[in-house]
Amino acid sequence: MRICLSLLLLLLLSSCGDLPEPFLGNPGANARRLAQPPTPRLAVPTPTNALLGDDASRKFADNIAAGLQAIEVPAIAGKVRSGDWRLVTDAETRGGTVVPVFTVIDPKGKDMGKTEGAPVSTQAWALGADATLDKAAADAAPKISSLLTGIQTAELHRDPNSLYNRIAKVDVATVTGAPGDGNLSLTKQMKAHLSALGPMVQDTPNGADFVVQGDVKMVPIAGNQQRVEIQWSVKAPSGDERGKVVQLNEIPAGSLDHYWADVAVIVATEAAGGVHDVILRQSGREPGKGGEPGKPVEPGKVAEPGKAAATAPVHGQSQGALLETPKAGVEPVR
Repeated sequence: MRICLSLLLLLLLSSCGDLPEPFLGNPGANARRLAQPPTPRLAVPTPTNALLGDDASRKFADNIAAGLQAIEVPAIAGKVRSGDWRLVTDAETRGGTVVPVFTVIDPKGKDMGKTEGAPVSTQAWALGADATLDKAAADAAPKISSLLTGIQTAELHRDPNSLYNRIAKVDVATVTGAPGDGNLSLTKQMKAHLSALGPMVQDTPNGADFVVQGDVKMVPIAGNQQRVEIQWSVKAPSGDERGKVVQLNEIPAGSLDHYWADVAVIVATEAAGGVHDVILRQSGREPGKGGEPGKPVEPGKVAEPGKAAATAPVHGQSQGALLETPKAGVEPVR
């Protein structure tokens, strides 16, 4: 791949047949990573009615919190603070087994729903061995996460002023860290491509529901190459990170030191779909399904492959990997 830098070709980019397209279709070996927490902080206090001894009860709470953190739920073992959601852990005997029962309590003390873990033999549960508690917590974590997501979605649907029932307002902040004209070019293209997918993109953080911040790192690697790392973070107005999209690829060293041009268009085209997915999930809607805010998916009907809301491309789904949990090289959302 070569980059065309002459003034003539900058004016007539569409005629350049061998512009580098490192982010088109396959945005790198690690592709795009997406992570997001489903709810505010969840406190996991030591259970008092789990049919376990004191030490085993503390161990079980620690394991549950760790399991939830591993799948991007911001859970903390220990005492409940003001404003925390709370996970109450109980256990019931059923025949020759013990069934862990988990209840989610909102910050006002309201019971929001329950889920159950896998049954464990009464004898094994009474012993409270580390292996037993580890396995029970690993089984419970995804079930608790699903319960939390369902609670959040139901709340969004009921609130007429929630993002589920209106278009999200998004501030795309100026990209940082790119050489040449990359910061301005990437910012401009992200605004254009994200706006085309549906959100109301504005030029100020005032009144915005989300702030999108892009950051670029150029890392020298062997063979006179550079690894381009572009991270798009989606944040709440408070600054809390709600999700991220990461693009990785390798280019000849110095190729983007001056003009990004069509490369910025390709980068934004690939990343905007992932950013939009974060916004949709945070709005209580499933990417690739449904139509305008407040209109659920018609029974038996889904968007066409590679389409969001049946009108705009979701590049991450059709051309790159979208993962719900973080992999190597991606910092988890806490």
